[in-house]
Amino acid sequence: MTRGFAFDVKEASGALGDLGTLLPLMIAAVALGGLSPVPVLLGFAAFYVLTALVYRLPVPVQPMKAVVAVMLVTQVPPQSVALAGAVMGATLLILGATGWIDRLLRLVPQSVVSGLQLGLGLMLALVALRMVAPTPLIGCAALALLLTLIRLGLPAALIFVALAVPLGLSLGLPGVEMAGPATASGGDVVTVALGGLVLPQMSLTLTNAILLTAFVMRDAFGENAAHVTPRRLAITSGAANLCLAPFGALPMCHGAGGAAAHRRFGARTGGAPLMIGAGLAALALVPDGFALLAAIPAVALAALLLVASADLALSRRLFDAVPSCRPVIAVTALGVVLWNPLAALILGTLAEMVRKAVVRRLFAAPPPGDATGPTR
Repeated sequence: MTRGFAFDVKEASGALGDLGTLLPLMIAAVALGGLSPVPVLLGFAAFYVLTALVYRLPVPVQPMKAVVAVMLVTQVPPQSVALAGAVMGATLLILGATGWIDRLLRLVPQSVVSGLQLGLGLMLALVALRMVAPTPLIGCAALALLLTLIRLGLPAALIFVALAVPLGLSLGLPGVEMAGPATASGGDVVTVALGGLVLPQMSLTLTNAILLTAFVMRDAFGENAAHVTPRRLAITSGAANLCLAPFGALPMCHGAGGAAAHRRFGARTGGAPLMIGAGLAALALVPDGFALLAAIPAVALAALLLVASADLALSRRLFDAVPSCRPVIAVTALGVVLWNPLAALILGTLAEMVRKAVVRRLFAAPPPGDATGPTR
C-alpha cells in the first residue's frame, strides 16, 4: 500500500463515508446557527484539499462538534464563531509548531486512549440511533442494504447515497432535523467566543481530532501513515482555522470517526479528500447547492454513521488490551458517554494510576511459603 492519489469508484465511495458526521453538523450550523452556506462549504472544500495534498491519505475533515452543539442551544453570533475558530487555530498552530502537543499527549496512557476511542464510537452510535428513531423500520432496512453492499465488496457509500436521495424524495423521508436554539447567550463577542466555544471544544480537539486520529490512521495504514502525527495534525488544523474562520468558515478539525469512516467505505489515498473537497466547492458555486446536501435522508446518514462508529469503537487496541487495563478502558468510555472527553481523560488517568498501584502491590507481595513469609 503506497501513498498517493487514486480516483476510482472505491475511492469515490470512501470520500462519501463520513457524510453521517459532516452533513448533520454542517446543516445545523447553517440552518440554525445563522452561518452563510457558501463560506462554510468553501471552508470545508479548502481544508479537504489541503489535507489531501499534505497527507496523501484519507485523513478526514469534520466540523468542531462542541462548537456546533453550543450554537444549537444558544444564540451565538457569527462574529463569536469566527473569533473562536481563529483563537483555536492559533493555539493549535503554536502547540504543533513548538512541539508542545507531543509533550502533552505523551502523558495520556494507552489504556485511556482505548477508552476514549471506545467512548467516542459509542457516542457516534447514539447520535445515529437518535437520527433513525422517527423511522426505525426504514432505518433497519437502510442499514441492512449498506451492510450488504459492504459484504459484496462494492463501493458501498457511493451506491448507497445514490440510491438514498431518489428513494428518500419518493417516500417523503425527512432530511436532518435539529432542535432550534433554546436560549439567547449573554456577554459580548469575545466572552462568548472564549468561554462558550473555545474551552468546551479544545479538550475534544486534542483527544479526538489529534491524538485518536493519529492512532486510527496508524492502525489502518501502518508505516504509510507515519507522517500523520499529532504535531502535523495540530498544524494543519490550526492553519486552516486561522486562515478560514475569519471569512465565515465553520471551525473545523480532523477526527478519528471520520478516519474510520473514509477507510471503511473504500478510501485508501489522498484522492478521497481531494474528490470530496472538489465536490463541496462545486456545490458552493451552484445555486441551491446546499439544498442538495440537505435532501439526503437522515436515515441514510444514520446508517453511514452507525457503521463508522462500530469501526471506531471496536479497535484492535481494545481487543489486545491486557485484562487489568479493561476497567480503565470502561471507566474512560463511560466518562465520554456521560460527560465529555475532558472529564473522561481525567477519570481515565486516575483509574490508570489506581491500576498501576494495584498491579505493583500484587507483584510486590511475597508468594505463599516464601522465606520472608511466616514460619512455623
